Amino acid sequence: MPARTAIDDATLRAYRETEYRVQGDTPFILKIDRHSAALAALHARLHVASSAFITAANPFSQPCDASRNDARQQALAAELAQVGLAAIAGIGQHPDNGWPGEPSFLVPGLSLDAASALGTKYGQNAIVWSGADAVPRLILLR
Repeated sequence: MPARTAIDDATLRAYRETEYRVQGDTPFILKIDRHSAALAALHARLHVASSAFITAANPFSQPCDASRNDARQQALAAELAQVGLAAIAGIGQHPDNGWPGEPSFLVPGLSLDAASALGTKYGQNAIVWSGADAVPRLILLR
């Protein structure tokens, strides 16, 4: 039986189809429920067992203008830096539905609880979290 959620089916489908693009020195793409060798290598190199791909943009999938999204992302970046977490820039981009890419961060070492709390704080429907298996999972927050 599927999890109960306030998120509509079309939005859930879009989240599952989105490419979560990690930028940085060695760019790679995360896809929901597909093992990522590049993410596993990053976890090993950084000696972490988990990571989260998160954004502060477009809360509850309601489009915001670029300046508001930029301000929200800067606030998230500042919060991550304040607690000593490195963030790798990224973008969540659906391959063909026309929704603008959302600026995001891959945060190595972020626990599921901490990632969920940040996603909730920044009004997100979901986050992408990966454990030691380096399989990105869609974590619904509402």
